[in-house]
Amino acid sequence: MSTLTITGIQTALHWEDAAANRKMFEEKINSITDKTEIIILPETFSTGFSMKPKELAETMDGETIKWMKRVAVEKKVILMGSAIIKENENYFNRLIWMLPNGQVGIYDKRHLFGYAGEDNKFTRGTKRLIASVKGWKINLLVCYDLRFPIWSRQQTQEDGPEYDLLIYVANWPERRIHAWKTLLQARAIENQCYVVGVNRVGNDGNNIYHSGDSMVVDPMGEILYTRSHEEDIFTVTLHKEKLDEVRTKLPFWKDGDNFMIQP
Repeated sequence: MSTLTITGIQTALHWEDAAANRKMFEEKINSITDKTEIIILPETFSTGFSMKPKELAETMDGETIKWMKRVAVEKKVILMGSAIIKENENYFNRLIWMLPNGQVGIYDKRHLFGYAGEDNKFTRGTKRLIASVKGWKINLLVCYDLRFPIWSRQQTQEDGPEYDLLIYVANWPERRIHAWKTLLQARAIENQCYVVGVNRVGNDGNNIYHSGDSMVVDPMGEILYTRSHEEDIFTVTLHKEKLDEVRTKLPFWKDGDNFMIQP
């Protein structure tokens, strides 16, 4: 049966310093000895969760995207994480899905964190991105999206659920970490899929502390990996056989409601 191996990098970030973050992440990526297929970086990995898009945004031809492309090609992996991107005078918290052949997929964060003013600085996305790897369908989302279950909800299809794995990249503060941990497990249970959440650690430039608590959850909601407060590079192999077994023995997905999401 098909397997998929993912590696998450839970780390502190250099505040508003893209060059320093690219250097740091390249050193960490070069240290990975386990065979892996997807490397996951946190939300706004090049800058931290800053509300200064005019000063920090890059274009899709900028240094961070060029760096992601080079690393993905050299390491022969999919490299993903979100960055502050400017396009047509709009600013996006954009998840980049960089393939090892240099092709790129994008997802613009839909649910902007109004509590921090993100909704006043950025433009929200309107489309999901469900990627395909080795027969696995992967739904790619960003941080605050986790609180809104309809956006990630499996659509009912005749041939089965529409995706197998949910990945969230995040800058989720420790003061609300109970919600992070609870909702990651809930998304796995309700969608009968694997869920991976990759969060940062340490204080950001606003002195907000992040405890990490990155997590890998199986389709029954059982935690396969998690770590708090410490930097870590973790590699986990997901098994399609386990996923198919859960969905066959407990076919709850067949009873899901049909619905439509407005742009």
